[in-house]
Amino acid sequence: MGIFRVPIEIGSLTQDRFVRLDALVDTGATYTWVARDLLASLGITGDEERTFVLADGRRTSYEIAWARIRIGNRAHPTIVVLGDRGSETLLGAFALEGFGLAVDPANERLVRVPGMLKQIAA
Repeated sequence: MGIFRVPIEIGSLTQDRFVRLDALVDTGATYTWVARDLLASLGITGDEERTFVLADGRRTSYEIAWARIRIGNRAHPTIVVLGDRGSETLLGAFALEGFGLAVDPANERLVRVPGMLKQIAA
């Protein structure tokens, strides 16, 4: 799959202030990763700590929080990981699914997709 970036904006759940970022689209990441210092500047602090498995198989823990992400003219709450200071922003699968977006790697863009619902037979 190709690697590409998309412009996003991030803000807290309680304020109208957003910061623009270029996020690397990472469908292998569960959640969106944003540098802790940037989130702190928006008043976003960790709600809880979760365990994560890194690409090399190691386990580690990071704090997570809820934030608002804006992609285009749509804004939704999503979970963000409070990442290492100065690290690159990653847009993860949880946010992509929340927005109803999928990756078009050939054209390096995000595309809208319908949600999936399954009915269980009675």
